Amino acid sequence: MKIAVVGTGALGSYYGARLLRHGEELHFLLRSDYNTVKRCGVKVISPEGNFNVRPRCAQTPEDIGECDLVLIGLKTTANDQFPKLLPPLVGARTAILSLQNGLGNVEALGELFGEEKVLGGLCFVCINRPAPGVIDHQAYGKIVLGELNRWPEPRTHDFCSLFKDAGVPCLVTDDLRKAQWEKLVWNIPFNGLGVAGMAGHDAVMNGESTPTFSRDDCLPTDELLADPRWSQLVRELMLEVSAAAHALNLAVSEDQADKMMRNTASMGAYRASTLIDFERGLPLELNSLFLEPLRLACEAGVPTPRLAALCRTLCGLDTARKKRNLQA
Repeated sequence: MKIAVVGTGALGSYYGARLLRHGEELHFLLRSDYNTVKRCGVKVISPEGNFNVRPRCAQTPEDIGECDLVLIGLKTTANDQFPKLLPPLVGARTAILSLQNGLGNVEALGELFGEEKVLGGLCFVCINRPAPGVIDHQAYGKIVLGELNRWPEPRTHDFCSLFKDAGVPCLVTDDLRKAQWEKLVWNIPFNGLGVAGMAGHDAVMNGESTPTFSRDDCLPTDELLADPRWSQLVRELMLEVSAAAHALNLAVSEDQADKMMRNTASMGAYRASTLIDFERGLPLELNSLFLEPLRLACEAGVPTPRLAALCRTLCGLDTARKKRNLQA
């Protein structure tokens, strides 16, 4: 298959490298990493074995052309680039698979290219990009695939087999929306509190919209779980997200909270992608990961005071960080 990866950070590069290693034709659309990846390839450091691959490198989508599959690994803050980056890659038979976090991404792609072209993939993986062209895979890696507003198609299972053959655990879901909310049960507390923790526990509990920085670095998962105050807040957020999903007729089990907290404890000092983005001065994925779930919960009439407070603090920190960067 001819496959393009749009968004070649940790996520896109890791899964693209796995597929390339399996023998697929991979094209990476690159910006700042172009020279490094073209010269040295992509190095994956993994407990499953280190390896290096050399994808075909391009700086414009026109240099790649129409593909069989387009993997979207962009941060959701760059979704406004869809109309510019994707049309040269998409033909009559192209499938578009979003591997992005949060809500609203597959719908945005469906509006542009038609729902029949779009799939969503939920990635459960501990991964970072410590340097250009270097991917640090720490644990996990499963993808859950689903169609946008449709039952699984034969192609859904074909793509699932493609990932499995490349060494990536993969499952097919018949309810993509439910799978998205199940992942939000983890993403909202650990990504959100990891950043909001820079303002301190009291600020987050009070939902301060003009918080100050009480520490210089974000809270990794082990610190959130080790402190009873933060651990309790993690659980409360998880239960609020599960309740919102139930109100939307999505049967997300409350047992997910206990299971996810146990699995997260085994990950050690994991720094979720949102933490790293914030510390690097990059925009937060506020809308897809936090504000849109809050909006839907409010529409469904579900009280989510912890989520609302978290959103206020995150928006305040994002604004304060931008001001601090301008003054630096």
